[in-house]
Amino acid sequence: MFRFYFFLWLKWALRVTLCSLFLAFLTSFMLTLFIYIQQGMVKLDSKVLDALYDVELFWFQLFWNVAFLIALFRGVKYIFNHSISGYVLHLFECQTSQSIEFIGYGNLIKVWRKYFMLLIWLVVSFMIFTTFIYSLIYSKEMMFEWFSTVFIYIATMIAGFLALVLLPSRSKQVKVERG
Repeated sequence: MFRFYFFLWLKWALRVTLCSLFLAFLTSFMLTLFIYIQQGMVKLDSKVLDALYDVELFWFQLFWNVAFLIALFRGVKYIFNHSISGYVLHLFECQTSQSIEFIGYGNLIKVWRKYFMLLIWLVVSFMIFTTFIYSLIYSKEMMFEWFSTVFIYIATMIAGFLALVLLPSRSKQVKVERG
């Protein structure tokens, strides 16, 4: 069973990572290109390229946060109905015990809310634990040096595994079956 959850999580994490990075890069690149065109498309030299890189990096960091939320929502759709190590995670209709074959985003709202709340609580508990450990080791001035977007991303990826394991027990619509 661990093998099933591990590979399901690996597939989910890879999809969320690639989707969020692609969306963030694409939107920040398009915005940087728009800014470059709006500024008159000056001749590209090292200073202009450095400025464009800084603009791209600034917008990438902002868009990555939004793209990460979008990728988290989209990623839940693709964890269902795929056999991994002899097990399948099924999504069932609310009132019946019939599995949904073709899952749409409308079918995911209730499940995604529960999954997202699991992620939030797990990430928050991870943050509290990390803050406690850092307060024991480092001084008060350095207590939040570790806090960044990358750390939140890593914490979310770790919590994603635990949330996948806990999801069938938290939602009546989700069940793991032999497949």
